[in-house]
Amino acid sequence: MEKNNMQFTNTFNYKVIYAFTVNDDNHRGLIKIGDATLHSSLTPDKIPPNCSDLNQAALKRIRAYTNTVGITPILLHTELAIKTVKNKDNSVKIEAFRDYDVHRILENSGIKRAKIEETTGREWYRITKEFAVEAIEAVKKNYANLSNTSINEFIPVIFRPEQKEAIERTVKQFKKGDRMLWNAKMRFGKTLSALEVIRICKYKKTIILTHRPVVNDGWYEDFGKIFYGTNYIYGSKTNGYNLEDLLEKDNNFVYFASIQDLRGSEVIGGKFSKNHAIFDTVWDCVIVDEAHEGTKTSLGDETIKAIVKEKQGNTKLLALSGTPFNIMDEYDDNSIYTWDYIMEQECKYEWDKQHFGDSNPYEELPELRIYTYNLGDLLHNSNYITYEDKAFNFHEFFRTWTSDYKKDNAQMPPTANIGDFVHEQDVQSFLNLMTKKDDVSSYPYSKDEYRNLFKHSLWIVPGVREARALKELMLKHPVFGNGQFNIVNVAGNNDEESMDALNSVKTAIRNAEKLDTYTITISCGKLTTGVTIKEWTCVFMLSGSFSTSAANYLQTIFRVQSPCNKDGKIKTTAYVFDFAPDRTLKMVSEAVSVSTKAGKSGSDDKKILGKFLNYCPVISVTGSQMEEYKADKLLQQLKRAYADKVVRNGFDDNNLYNDELLKLQDVDIQKFNDLKGIIGKSKAAPKQNEIVINEQGLTNEQYEELERMKKKPKRELTEEEKAKLEELKKKKKFVMMLFLYCVVFLFVCHF
Repeated sequence: MEKNNMQFTNTFNYKVIYAFTVNDDNHRGLIKIGDATLHSSLTPDKIPPNCSDLNQAALKRIRAYTNTVGITPILLHTELAIKTVKNKDNSVKIEAFRDYDVHRILENSGIKRAKIEETTGREWYRITKEFAVEAIEAVKKNYANLSNTSINEFIPVIFRPEQKEAIERTVKQFKKGDRMLWNAKMRFGKTLSALEVIRICKYKKTIILTHRPVVNDGWYEDFGKIFYGTNYIYGSKTNGYNLEDLLEKDNNFVYFASIQDLRGSEVIGGKFSKNHAIFDTVWDCVIVDEAHEGTKTSLGDETIKAIVKEKQGNTKLLALSGTPFNIMDEYDDNSIYTWDYIMEQECKYEWDKQHFGDSNPYEELPELRIYTYNLGDLLHNSNYITYEDKAFNFHEFFRTWTSDYKKDNAQMPPTANIGDFVHEQDVQSFLNLMTKKDDVSSYPYSKDEYRNLFKHSLWIVPGVREARALKELMLKHPVFGNGQFNIVNVAGNNDEESMDALNSVKTAIRNAEKLDTYTITISCGKLTTGVTIKEWTCVFMLSGSFSTSAANYLQTIFRVQSPCNKDGKIKTTAYVFDFAPDRTLKMVSEAVSVSTKAGKSGSDDKKILGKFLNYCPVISVTGSQMEEYKADKLLQQLKRAYADKVVRNGFDDNNLYNDELLKLQDVDIQKFNDLKGIIGKSKAAPKQNEIVINEQGLTNEQYEELERMKKKPKRELTEEEKAKLEELKKKKKFVMMLFLYCVVFLFVCHF
């Protein structure tokens, strides 16, 4: 791991708009307008046009894509890409703008892009320097074109390459099959892209189902972008038409419905006589948003089946999810489209090489950085390390008094109230540490500079009681309770603050922006999927364990990666602060392996993990030092955590059969018989007198057969295949048990 002193990079940075030309025959008379990033803490009035800082930032970006082709750029103009925008309430705000905004001004003014032979760059214009500056000024004045004349204000959606691929693959799949899954991380643009599939396929009756009714507004807004000028109309219980009206009209339509509401219908065994029109309709297409949520329960499954009606029509099902790990086995490879964080960030950083500096559509997607802290070490207290997981026990750390002796395992002190922290002094110490001013060690709220970086944050805690107690304690804290922080508790179903969690947080952030103060949102799960709080720049992971679901972990941390454009800057970096280091490493490894569908025992796993760490650094913080993990070190550390877990649990731990990380061929199998004599037999091991590795292990052909059958939908398996699948699973589990013995042996020998 690479070591360096403690520091956090800026979360928001300026954009620089620049214009340059090249003095050769191919580019003579042509100008390219692009943008670059400027890392500066100066205010805009201290950064005048064409100053040294702006020129250096522009030239750094230009040279990144011109040096390889051996041309010399001539910089003509630079300035901050900032404009003032009027809100609906007539207040004003400052925003950054992009190079494509200037290009739109030129094209709206009748100036088309010039074609240059033997170049991938497409954003050259035959204009003068003065004309380029005038176009930039038009953007700053919010003009539609150079003359500010009225034009059609509708701006068509321009899909990114991966969105086009998802759309095209789905349209093709629906010509021969009925099901498609998009395994695409948040910010992919699933809503717009899914609606484009509907438009292309010309489906007459489409229904959108979700467990998150709050996203209805987002679907309604995007509907207008895709179906502008068509005969499609939109309906839901809160926006547009009701379903009965839609069915009476001759228009094609899209209807939005809540799965929670549908589950209460008597048609599927609920208590209420409602939603008959939804269940009676034979739908052309069903879109399930956040498809990993609730659809695996018997009631959720029955709801989907009652709407899809596979036997009555030819209904197409498009499932959308950022973390569909629990439903991927229902789809074959041809019906899954995957787009993950690695793919996104790789496109972002490789864009210039392929497109010669053209406007980068991934530029506004921030990079994630994960910082791990060992909370037990920080507090010099090992009482919260669980024996089973050897991981920090957040449930115990944040446990609250109930006054029930059996639950509290102690008599509640007379000075305590129901709902107070049992370990209040330790929680107080944690808050003190996060705000401690220290020249040696720095923590997220230790000084004003860092508080401004993490101005709006999300804190995830184990439960509702813990959230309520944490807010009360923070309000008493000398820093968090000094009036500069608005602590918003959105945990629970009945708390006054969480009746409308999304609006509560947005209102708090608006007020904090006006007063130049901070917000902290405390949640135990709410607002971690399906919604966007773009101002969040960091998340504190104060919940979960070594066995936490990778799906839930990813859903949570990607909340803070949402694009944000405010105060003339664009969010470029987002942070995760995790206080259970071993859990962090396990989540990263599982997320990489599952989301990219990396081979279970393939040689590319380490390479893929290396890519992830390149685009999402994982940094261990100890004292004043930060150590950045590389793939080898991360896997080694994680294997040591697994091995230690085996020893502590006496080899009786079924969670350790992890084929994404630990592979039989990594160890010297010949040492196994000696190892048995040293450590003894596991209680979880199959009861056999002798073990012959070659007979018990899986061949490559058997492994491939196992993986193929696991990917096949269960309903399509024959009885023979089901029996074979169970047999191979048992063999695989047994092989992993053997491997774990060997892993421990090697670590005993080498560490």
